[in-house]
Amino acid sequence: MASEQDVLTALEAVLGPDGKTPLAQSGAISGVSIRDGKVYVSISIDPQRSAAMEPMRVAAETALRGLRGVSSALVSLTADRKEQRPPPPAAAKPQAGRNLAIPGVANIIAVASGKGGVGKSTTAVNLALSLKDLGWRIGILDADIYGPSLPRLLGLKDKPRSEGRTLIPLEAYGVKAMSIGFLVGDEEAMIWRGPMVMGALQQMLRDVAWGELDCLVVDMPPGTGDAQLTMAQSVALAGAVIVSTPQDLALIDARRGVAMFNKVDVAILGIVENMSYFVCPHCGGRSDIFGHGGARREAERYGVPFLGEVPLHMDIREQSDAGRPIVVSDPAGAHAKVYRELAAQIKAKLEKGAARVAPKIIIE
Repeated sequence: MASEQDVLTALEAVLGPDGKTPLAQSGAISGVSIRDGKVYVSISIDPQRSAAMEPMRVAAETALRGLRGVSSALVSLTADRKEQRPPPPAAAKPQAGRNLAIPGVANIIAVASGKGGVGKSTTAVNLALSLKDLGWRIGILDADIYGPSLPRLLGLKDKPRSEGRTLIPLEAYGVKAMSIGFLVGDEEAMIWRGPMVMGALQQMLRDVAWGELDCLVVDMPPGTGDAQLTMAQSVALAGAVIVSTPQDLALIDARRGVAMFNKVDVAILGIVENMSYFVCPHCGGRSDIFGHGGARREAERYGVPFLGEVPLHMDIREQSDAGRPIVVSDPAGAHAKVYRELAAQIKAKLEKGAARVAPKIIIE
């Protein structure tokens, strides 16, 4: 298997960003990761020179693929470290022309949460499938590099094939899907620094053959850190859906999510209260395990739409773990109806005010 030194030696044959110094000596390599014959390299560049640096990136990938023991290589271009830091609030709004638009994709929406463990990924998958049932062509991107959930939720175990540098997304239940989890093992820890994460996300957006989609659903990583802010600023989002449970601790973090999207001028399509209540399958009694109504009150407080309540139910959890989301496994059931009602509201909002298909990718 190739070592880090093997990688650096191979990159000696590639000229760095200045066109003179070997890449391995240029100081531009910000991350190297080697897992099971797969090599990931991140190169820091001036973002305004991204187009000019593309031949260097391709040459680096070619050099790495020639190494003995390397089955695949992914080289990402990222901004300089100083550009990775979240800007102060006054400068947080994106400038026109900097957002990444995907040809053929009419709408990109983010499903986000201020913290993990609130059922965001389950909600994102069932919303995507519900939008498909409403007649839209749908794709879903798992943007959580450290904890990808899409392979399990959609029951996908294959690896995406490639055509040149373009990845062909997998498909499940009529929805196109992409996740870093398709490329690494279930138990493999992604010990990546920020620039490598940003590069991987950009490539899963830019170098995937999404085709014609009415909507791409992005399952965002939990929280409001650098990864979330960078995604919100660099992708042409038509809006965001915030997922929270009713209890105060989750709502505090949900407020941060709303505030982040407000700062980057991304519309809030609405708030979903997940695990809103529990109905006992034996006696029919209802219990508000995490409280109830907190997300609705937060939506009213911020003047954003409240999309609805999703119950805490064993069937939703069991079917998600089995790779057959409730919208697929029990399409006529009450829980699937809840998700379709949420999706119908989102679809109506996007049809009313979302940007149309982008003619080209714009990266500065």
